[in-house]
Amino acid sequence: MTRARQDRLLAFLVRDGEWVTAAALADTLGVTPRSVRSYVTAVNARVPSGAAVESGPQGYRAGPDAAAAQRAGAAADAGTPRDRLHTLVRALLDAPEGIDVHETADRLHVSGATLEADLGRVRGLLGGTELTLERSASTARLRGTEMAQRRLVSKLAHDEMEAGSFDLDAVRRTLGEGSVGAHAFGPFKADLVAELGALGYFVNEYGIGDVVMHIAIAADRVAAGRALEAASGTPRTATDDVGSLIDRLAERHLGVRLGAGDRQHLATLVLTRVVAPGAEPADDARARLEPAVESAVRDVVSGAAAEFLVDIAHEDFILRLALHVQNLLHRSREQAWSRNPLTRSLKSTYPMIFEVGVYIASGLNERLDIPILDDEIAYIAMHVGGRLERNRRADQLLTATIVCPGYYELHELLRSSVDRSLGQAIEVVGVETRADPDWDSIDTDLVLTTIDPPVVGDRIVRIQPFLTDADVERVQSAAGRIRRTRRLMRLRAELERYFVPSAFVRGLEATTEEDVIRRLGAPLVADGVIDDDYVDRTIQRERLSSTAFTDALAVPHALGMTATRTAIAIGIADPSIPWGESRVQVVAMVAFSEADRAAFQTVFEQFVEVFSERESVQRIVRRGTDFPAFLDELVAVIDG
Repeated sequence: MTRARQDRLLAFLVRDGEWVTAAALADTLGVTPRSVRSYVTAVNARVPSGAAVESGPQGYRAGPDAAAAQRAGAAADAGTPRDRLHTLVRALLDAPEGIDVHETADRLHVSGATLEADLGRVRGLLGGTELTLERSASTARLRGTEMAQRRLVSKLAHDEMEAGSFDLDAVRRTLGEGSVGAHAFGPFKADLVAELGALGYFVNEYGIGDVVMHIAIAADRVAAGRALEAASGTPRTATDDVGSLIDRLAERHLGVRLGAGDRQHLATLVLTRVVAPGAEPADDARARLEPAVESAVRDVVSGAAAEFLVDIAHEDFILRLALHVQNLLHRSREQAWSRNPLTRSLKSTYPMIFEVGVYIASGLNERLDIPILDDEIAYIAMHVGGRLERNRRADQLLTATIVCPGYYELHELLRSSVDRSLGQAIEVVGVETRADPDWDSIDTDLVLTTIDPPVVGDRIVRIQPFLTDADVERVQSAAGRIRRTRRLMRLRAELERYFVPSAFVRGLEATTEEDVIRRLGAPLVADGVIDDDYVDRTIQRERLSSTAFTDALAVPHALGMTATRTAIAIGIADPSIPWGESRVQVVAMVAFSEADRAAFQTVFEQFVEVFSERESVQRIVRRGTDFPAFLDELVAVIDG
């Protein structure tokens, strides 16, 4: 996975071409800024010059030898099991009558046993595609519809893209370098976005990448004589218009004419991933909604608002989410799932927001029978995130006092400058114009002063009478330190309150998630915190979406807050154990009570933050030999 992230970092910098901050790269990759620095070091080590990635005050950008580093990475991956698997799948897709197993093994330079193992991996890929792998003597063949075969190609391409970020190179590797228009997808995508805009559509950049991948697959299959049959019925005008556009661009860039079936299919994909610009009147939006979808979304959102005490049950939010869910319903009928490159980042950075998304997705699954995958949950979470983030920003607003001796109206000008530059983060609640103020009596979070204070402190910031950019940066830095200190103090208090000493397990072994959950749940049951039903529901929640929110931490929990009190059971694994598609070293089973909902965000989200730094995790795991030592090390890490 680390090597894959190095490749993704390099590919991102090459595509962007500009300076990118470490924080932005960390968000894109779903890792910490410290990990980004280690990835850059590793990438630069691939080339003798060490100039694959340049670093500077503005962050990182692709260096002169970036392409050489990419080639070196590709060469290192040649002949890997993944590469061989993709070659095998392409061979099966290109041979309707099947492939000879022995000849294929010889061509791939592997033993018969290795190829049999690879065929087993192919079978593992077929879940959800409606394909089967048939075997007759030495012949192996795929059986299923053309649409099912395309789903398999799509699945391979998504696997190549790791976290779902659209990657043209990944499409080329999946389809093969000899595929139709393999090097034309970049211009194709640019023209598609531009012309959709001309037709009056605002394009979701995350969604359009996925659509281009499906178009690439369609073009390759059509060129091989594997077009889709047209669906019955008369298509809508919008479908006709978008389908004609895609066909025209496919001919221009890819040299392929699409039939009616492919035009309809691809136009439907586009129309379920774009939204009309501007704010539609509520009546117009509701007119496009299926009543069952609107009713289900309204009920689920109301339930989420009550369960998590979040302010999301607003009419405009419900309508926007309902339109998204309706598009999701249409995509689910074709199993045309959207990938979200921000899924991992959302899980690790905003686990509380993601959890609200999981709750909503679970409710929609019950009411509308939509199987909602992690990437689709992330899109729902993004809808929720705006309102939750606004609430978060309001909670983070700091108070400030300005100390500025009254030279005419200078203090009023300064206050206006502070409000204009920092008003979203700081509220000025007082202005002190005396030359010798009572400093001890100033009890605001920050003190912004134009004169030297008698003592220095983290909350006192010296500024100029006429606010400069440097002043703004210093105030923002001080505000950030105060917020972090507050956050860590709250976390320390909450952790000491909610940890259960008897529910500390050292030495988790490589077993199933269910076994670990039951082992950690047992002392909580014995302590009367939860019952066996809560443990069962925690297992059910885990099956919906993995709770491995960082590379080292899993936080299993039930959706309902039915514990008698909020409590946390801790399990330590050294070495790491598998959890979903990840490996973790710390498992924190959290039991939330109905009467203590406020602990949800404080403990759940900030606990994840503590375990985002691999070095901190290793320190806690290494030294936390028993519960007192674990808590001591955790607090020490928090205090920094």
